[in-house]
Amino acid sequence: MHELSITQSLFDLVIEQAKKAGAKKVSAINLVIGEMTGVVGDSISFYMDFIAKNTSVAGAKLNIKTVETRVKCRDCRQESRLHEFDWTCPHCGSGNLELISGKELFVESIEVD
Repeated sequence: MHELSITQSLFDLVIEQAKKAGAKKVSAINLVIGEMTGVVGDSISFYMDFIAKNTSVAGAKLNIKTVETRVKCRDCRQESRLHEFDWTCPHCGSGNLELISGKELFVESIEVD
């Protein structure tokens, strides 16, 4: 259910930026969502359709780029993809990992008319 408040915040940001650009209509919203955020893209899309009704964002295409969870081992310095919360380095077995991607959640860009 947290997607509703997240979507409202994203919508507010899009409206603000569209107004600054002097745009009459938003045709597309490009989002970046990391796997570890727990945010479900289909829910964001559903809520955006609901929130955007009768606004300049209504009917805008929602493009979502998902960022995989990646870590860097602080011991062997290797980077790898984190799979299903297995917090061990696949190279050396260490649990001393630094998260380098997967928590992103932002509007990358908007397309306007």
